[in-house]
Amino acid sequence: MTTPTLYNYDLDENCYKVRLLLSHLGIEAETIAVDVMPGKEHLSPPILAMSPKGALPILKHGNLVLTEVEAILVWLARTYDPDKKLLPEDPDTLGRVMMWLSFSARTLDVAVAARATALMDMPGDIEALRRKSYDAFRIMDDHLTIQQFRGEAFLAGGTLTVADIALFPSFALSRDFNIDHDEFPALRRWANTLRLIDGFITMPGIPDYH
Repeated sequence: MTTPTLYNYDLDENCYKVRLLLSHLGIEAETIAVDVMPGKEHLSPPILAMSPKGALPILKHGNLVLTEVEAILVWLARTYDPDKKLLPEDPDTLGRVMMWLSFSARTLDVAVAARATALMDMPGDIEALRRKSYDAFRIMDDHLTIQQFRGEAFLAGGTLTVADIALFPSFALSRDFNIDHDEFPALRRWANTLRLIDGFITMPGIPDYH
C-alpha cells in the first residue's frame, strides 16, 4: 500500500496529532512543510485548493484529500491498523471513541484557539478561551478519574484509541497559555501513559513529567 502525504506545520498541534498517530502505526508518510509563520503559505492558492479554510493538516492519498484532523485520524486508523484496536468495531466502544472525537472538535477547539492566540498573536479573547479550556479539561479529568477507578487507563476504555491521540496534545500543550497541569492529576497520569505508547514522538511544548 502506498503511503500518504502530509502537509504539515511543526508547531501546529493538529498536525502533531497526525504525526503522532503515523509514528505509532509505523507509517513513514511523505511530509511537505507548510510555512505558516511567517510565510502564511497556508493561505496560498495551492493550499486553499485543497483546504478552502486554509487549515492544516492536509492528508493526501491518491485522489483522496482529507482536511479535518478527526477525519484524518479515523482514516489512518481504519487503513493502517489491521487489529482495529485504535478504532474498535465494538459498537459501545466505537460510540465512546466518536463521542470523544466530537468533544475534541467541538468543545476542546477552544484550547487550540487559546494556544494560537497566546503564541502566534491570533485574534481572540485569551482569558475567555483559557476559562473555557479549563472547563473542558475539568470534564476530561473527572472522566479519567472515574476511568482509573474502573481500572481503565484511556478515554474510551482499557486500551489506546484515536480518541486519546486526538485529545492528548491540547492538554499537553496547554501550559503554553498558562494552564496549571497540577490541577488535573488524572490528566497528568493519562499524559504520562501516552508518552509510553509505541512510536511516541514529541514536539516543542510537550512536558516530560517526573
